[in-house]
Amino acid sequence: MKKGNLSAALSQFDKRSERGSQEGAMHKPAPSQEPTKSTPRDAERDDSTRSQLPPSRRGKKALTGYFEPEVMKQLKVMAAAEETTIQALLTEALNDLFKKYGKPHIA
Repeated sequence: MKKGNLSAALSQFDKRSERGSQEGAMHKPAPSQEPTKSTPRDAERDDSTRSQLPPSRRGKKALTGYFEPEVMKQLKVMAAAEETTIQALLTEALNDLFKKYGKPHIA
């Protein structure tokens, strides 16, 4: 069994959620809207979905990790205190790490 395309499924879900909130009620999508087997056209759709990303995210990759909840709370407090974003704090931290190991600042 071939798995469906997660990106396309999430994109369809977002569109249905927007329509449901505008119409005041959620409804089950027609079978034609549900993702099926991946085809070459799905790859084209993925490219168009990527181009819908905000310019600040285009060409970039998400970087994640699992930490204790207190880490997130502390980052939020620090970001608020410094009037910046968590992403800006993480960029600073990564560049400090790169510097420590003699790598160029690229974050």
